[in-house]
Amino acid sequence: MRLKHMLLLFLLLAGCSEAPTTDSVLTLDYPALEKAARGTEVRWHMWGGSAQINQWVDTYVTAEMKKRHDINVVRVPMDAPVFVNKLLTEKAANKDMGTMDLLWINGENFKNAMQAGVLFGPFTDRLPNFAVWYDAQKSAHDFGYPVNGFEAPYGRAQFVFEYDTDRTPRPPATLAELADWIRAHPGRFTYPQPPDFTGSAFLRQIFYATTGGHEQYLSGFNPELYAKNAPQTFSWLSDLKPYLWQEGRTYPKDAAALDTLFARGEIDMAMSYHPAHAQMKILEKTYPKTVRTFVLTEGAIFNTHFTAIPFNAPNKAGAMVLANFLMSPEAQLSKFKPENWGDMPALEVSKLEAAERKAFAEVDLGEATLDTDTLSAAAVPEIRPEYLELLEKDWDRIILGH
Repeated sequence: MRLKHMLLLFLLLAGCSEAPTTDSVLTLDYPALEKAARGTEVRWHMWGGSAQINQWVDTYVTAEMKKRHDINVVRVPMDAPVFVNKLLTEKAANKDMGTMDLLWINGENFKNAMQAGVLFGPFTDRLPNFAVWYDAQKSAHDFGYPVNGFEAPYGRAQFVFEYDTDRTPRPPATLAELADWIRAHPGRFTYPQPPDFTGSAFLRQIFYATTGGHEQYLSGFNPELYAKNAPQTFSWLSDLKPYLWQEGRTYPKDAAALDTLFARGEIDMAMSYHPAHAQMKILEKTYPKTVRTFVLTEGAIFNTHFTAIPFNAPNKAGAMVLANFLMSPEAQLSKFKPENWGDMPALEVSKLEAAERKAFAEVDLGEATLDTDTLSAAAVPEIRPEYLELLEKDWDRIILGH
């Protein structure tokens, strides 16, 4: 080991408060990185709107990280736009030592952070789990924006609608049938207010379905195309607004609020960006056993979610070790189980050993979860962040009237 590496480890293990420099962290091999991170604390800033996800982090992740690496993980609930703005402020103030170590981030928040230069990296090539179990091409873009090693994949998700077969024996199959159903059941449908992640995903679903599909948007951002097509989306939403819960005067603030309305029977449909979410709610006895999920024939958006490290993270070594653990087969299997979270694995199951493949195959996703073939057939890719930002801005202006 080179002298500067030995000195770095000595300082860290001696309890020095100074974090390694960006260059020095990226020169360490993984065993040295893991050793440098032992005995430290990692503050993971992430969306905190799901009690189940929070519990998975606070129990499984924290226990495993302590046992395996002697690292204390502290979950800090914070919405991604908030921590991105915090980083922008710190960058402008030349604050080289921040308070955030790892971020759960993707989409427009990642794009904005990258363009502002407030993320650390590239670092994923230093993580052994990424090299062994992941397809780099499948994780090369986030909402069409190049990742370039500044994000570590940690889960996959796909948009589904939820319904109760006791209340709705036959769900809509197409966008036109969904519109007819909403009109026929006034007050029984709503969606979270964008920019809530689930509400924004619903908005993007409608954008695709009302404008002729996703293919036209894959070749890069085209403002003229958006200006031509977007009015069809907002016409569809505006026409149905009077038939929504509260006559569209207000919207659930987030996905958790939507879940509550559905569980209490105030609305007859919900939605999630996690296909096993309904089964997880059944297992915790929040939803009745008769709840099922469906997708529209126009498609169901899927994406990959990631972790990233701030440019001024005080514990970059610990953040990298946590990011690597979250990509491990053990962590991916744990969060795949609906009783824990039901998050779809980001790794390539085909690369696992036979026993591990069997363990993933034997996960009981429950009756409420659509089978893999149905989800795969409906899968359509996420839209470019520039479209997403315009959709959210126009929704606020046109639908809310702000």
